[in-house]
Amino acid sequence: MINLLSVWVVPFLIFSALVFAYLRGVKVFDTFVEGAKEGFDMSVRLIPFLVGMMVAIGLFRESGAMDLAEIILAPFLSVLGIPVEVLPLAIMRPVSGSSALAITTEMMNTHGPDSLLGRMAATMQGSTDTTIFVLTVYFGAVGIRKTRHALAVGLTADLVGIIAAVFICNMVFG
Repeated sequence: MINLLSVWVVPFLIFSALVFAYLRGVKVFDTFVEGAKEGFDMSVRLIPFLVGMMVAIGLFRESGAMDLAEIILAPFLSVLGIPVEVLPLAIMRPVSGSSALAITTEMMNTHGPDSLLGRMAATMQGSTDTTIFVLTVYFGAVGIRKTRHALAVGLTADLVGIIAAVFICNMVFG
């Protein structure tokens, strides 16, 4: 019964919205086309921000800065009980979701999904966000130049998520 229901929930919601809009006198197709046009225009405005982020991420990874950060921070991280292998994920997650997912996939392939590192990576993926990407793309799309405290709050939340992921995974699975 649940499988049958889950198959029909989304089509029912879409159909209900269309019927409701029609009964309210909304020109459904015209409204859809207008929204699609606005979405396309927004995508075009986002392209420069996305290109800038991708170039910055590529430069960071290819320059060896990630490897240098691992070498410098390894002693400090070991004292805190943080495996140095999760450092690239911790650095890249606030910047780029696709880079973080690639790092997580690599960790899963290398160490296994049921390993402590695999579980930490999965927990970090779920408990943090792509803060810098979100601020760059969304604030840039609407023209906000002064982000004020948004960056500090977002990165603080990411740091708390990363520390919590390591701590909880060490307690539960370590």
